Order: sequence, then C-alpha cells, then structure tokens
Amino acid sequence: MQQTREINALFTLIDDPDEEVYATISEKLVGYGKGIIPNLEHLWETTLNEDIQERIEMIIHRLHYGDLVHDLCEWRDSAYHDLLFGALLVCKFQYPDLHTTPVLQDIEKIRRNVWLELNSFLTPLEQANVLSSIMYNYYNLKGIETQYNNPDDFFLHKVLEAKKGNALSNGILYQVMCEQLEINARIINIPQQCIIAFYHSDYDPATYKGPIQDKIHFFVDGTSGQAFSHADIENYFKRSSVEPSQAYFKPKSHKRIIQLLLSELSKCFTRPSNEYKQQELLSLAELLDQ
Repeated sequence: MQQTREINALFTLIDDPDEEVYATISEKLVGYGKGIIPNLEHLWETTLNEDIQERIEMIIHRLHYGDLVHDLCEWRDSAYHDLLFGALLVCKFQYPDLHTTPVLQDIEKIRRNVWLELNSFLTPLEQANVLSSIMYNYYNLKGIETQYNNPDDFFLHKVLEAKKGNALSNGILYQVMCEQLEINARIINIPQQCIIAFYHSDYDPATYKGPIQDKIHFFVDGTSGQAFSHADIENYFKRSSVEPSQAYFKPKSHKRIIQLLLSELSKCFTRPSNEYKQQELLSLAELLDQ
C-alpha cells in the first residue's frame, strides 16, 4: 500500500492507553478502507498482546461493517430487492469473507430436485407437499425453536450447512425456493409466527382490494413445512386472544423480511462485550426504513 510509513506510525500507537488517542488512530486507519485489512491481519499475527489484538479485531470489524452498510444501502435502493441476496448480506455481518457460490449451488440443488417433481397439473397443495417433502424429508432440513444463544441459526449459509434453522431462517429459505420455482407463496405478517401463505395465481397485493383470505389457498409453517388450513389459523388467533386483521394476511415485502431478520439476530448479542454488535444490527435494520 501507499503511505506505508504513515500506516506503520499509526500501528505503533494502537496500544496507546489514552482512549481518545486510540479513537483518533482507529478513525484514521478505518479511513484507509478495506485495503488496509491485510496489514492489520499481519499486525495481529505478529502481536502477542491480547488487548492489542482485540483493538485490531475491532478495527477490522469496523471496516467490514462499513462495507456492509454500503452494500445494504445499495440493496435497499435497487429496483428489485432480491430476498436471497438480502439474506446473504446479513450473513456477511458475522462472516464478512463468505463465498456465496457454494451457498447458491446448494440452493440450486434443492430447487432442481423440487423442479423435477413438479408439473403443471399439480394443485397448489400438491406443489407445497412436494416442496416440503424435498426440503424437510429428502434434504433433511430440521426446524428448531427460535433461541437467541446461537446466531448461526439466523444465517442462511449456516442453516444450509447444518441443515437446521429456526422459523424465520427456514421460512426465508422456503420463500426463496417458491420464488425460484414461480410458486405464488409468501411470508405473511401473523404475529410471533413465520407462516407462508399460498396465494391464488391471480392475486396481486398491489391491486387487489377484497378480503385477502379469499385469495389464500392454505398456509405452511416455515419451521417444519407443515400445511395449515384457514380454520387452523383462526384457532391460533383465538388461542392468542388476537383479533384477526387484513394486514396479517398481506405478504411481507423483502425489505421487511430482512429488517425482521436483522432485528431478531440482534437479540443474540446482549452480553456487554457484544452489545456493539446488537446496536450495529439495529442500525442496519433502521437503514431499511430510509
């Protein structure tokens, strides 16, 4: 890199005990952009002091985070908010060096296996049964209770790797499959659940003005792929003492799904040492409102 002398001078001050001095040094280093990361990684490898290593790790994290903010803003401002790409951006919060090609290959394998079993004569319920059978039986995807002690449960590439995910991550994968297979099914807004509604082929949320339930064939639980009837959903509302609303049956936009994923993921970082990650994730979620 250019300005190597200045960078080396800044490196010698990373261990300064004065927090204000360190803050100034870290800001200058972050200002060099991602190109400085190899230098920082080399410094980390040749440093024995754990406190200095932590400071280096934080500077590297800030550099990756700045890139993620830029990429997420580009995704937000694009004409089409690709759900899979948005979910992979969330993965890069914790895994900034993630190579997406293996993930896309895994998803393509599942899509192709489902596609081979589909034909134009199947009913929507039969389509759902094929998709659920491939994902949850043949591919052995497991649904687990949503907990906040393992962030990997929210990262799509880790869900594919471990073949287990919570309701939201499995639901996102299910919707991605539906979109790639041109099945009109979307995650909806039912509180505390990740439910996918299978809509009539002519349903367009931008133009349809009648009762949305009339345009829904049935529902699928994103956790397990199990199908639910309208009566099942009505019973859920009764048990939860929640008044059904038309808004609950509208499809969530891709931006809102990714916003929810960021918000839920932030709940995994409540320890004092990780609170900065929680705030960063909530800031990323807020970016999608702008």
